[in-house]
Amino acid sequence: MRLPLHLIEFPADDPDRARRFWTGVLGITLIDRSGGEGEGWETASGGPVLGAHEQGKRSGDTHSPPYFEVEDVEATLRRVRVRVRVRALGGEVIHPDTRWAVCRDSKGSPFELAALEA
Repeated sequence: MRLPLHLIEFPADDPDRARRFWTGVLGITLIDRSGGEGEGWETASGGPVLGAHEQGKRSGDTHSPPYFEVEDVEATLRRVRVRVRVRALGGEVIHPDTRWAVCRDSKGSPFELAALEA
């Protein structure tokens, strides 16, 4: 079974420094996001994707959450068994959305569910 890891996102208090760091360490190129991809930069080749954005006050701005792909985020979160399972295992859904949902695992570490790319 393939791990459905889609993106790891890094908030940056100094975006230029963060871009230099990840480019230098991993030898990757971070390009500007466009359209509905949100703000910041990310890799454009292959997956999983590495992304960075300017740190703010949103839920994903204090940690580097991994995003896991699911067929349909809304349907996944609507299914009672998913919410019940996340809660039963000690986690929680913090912010549901149609394209991604912010969650926490049983230790409080954030992760996100992201809609599969078409």
